[in-house]
Amino acid sequence: MLLGTLLAAAVMVGVVLWRVDDGIGTERIGFQDADVPLGMPAEGVVDFRFLFADGWREEVIPVALRFDPPMGSEDAGLVYNAQKFWEMNERRGGRHMGDDLNGIGGMNTDLGDPVFAVADGLVLYAGEPSPGWGNLVIAGHRTSDGRVLHSMYGHLQRIDVAVGALVPRGGKVGTVGTANGHYPAHLHFEMRVGTGVDVGAGYSLHPLNRLDPTATVEGLRNAEAEEISASPLALMLAEAADWTTLEIEGAEKLTELE
Repeated sequence: MLLGTLLAAAVMVGVVLWRVDDGIGTERIGFQDADVPLGMPAEGVVDFRFLFADGWREEVIPVALRFDPPMGSEDAGLVYNAQKFWEMNERRGGRHMGDDLNGIGGMNTDLGDPVFAVADGLVLYAGEPSPGWGNLVIAGHRTSDGRVLHSMYGHLQRIDVAVGALVPRGGKVGTVGTANGHYPAHLHFEMRVGTGVDVGAGYSLHPLNRLDPTATVEGLRNAEAEEISASPLALMLAEAADWTTLEIEGAEKLTELE
């Protein structure tokens, strides 16, 4: 019995050493055992599709008291919705997970038009997750009742914000693009609930954490349709920038006097 136990233990140790040598649990990412901690990609690039905002970053997300549409005027003038949320697209094999917003001229007439943050928020993702998505921005917002929502802006021609930056309602996050020429120019706009910063797919048979973008923005607008007002965060950021400029100029003048 003792010999049998020792033999079984030796076999188990041999199997473990063989699997460690085979790369399991180190940098191998294509094959993942349930009992092995999740590894990083071999090239060291983080996959932001599986990013979750940490507690510190969640606390930095500002409260958004008002929401506005991401294109056109503050009441969505000069913009139409070419493909609405949850419309079935047989060619894509699923339902649309957001709104496709276009300038009223259609096709590429809105290429390069500004895309605005729908509310005061924190930039959680800014980059190009895939050629089909093109440049993409995700911002986090906290509603007055404490919910955390994310707004997503896809197919951008250019990104004008950085991860970790505070962006005010009406602040420019980028410009309307074509996702590297995959589509005519338009903005793929989504609203989501929760803390997962997954990029995901543009079509699905399940709603997941997606919300109706138009209905969500309208429900949180907290203003009359024709009311136009600046974001409190925008004013605070402008004041902070002015203060920094004055401080620098003052320091330079003091240096000259010395």
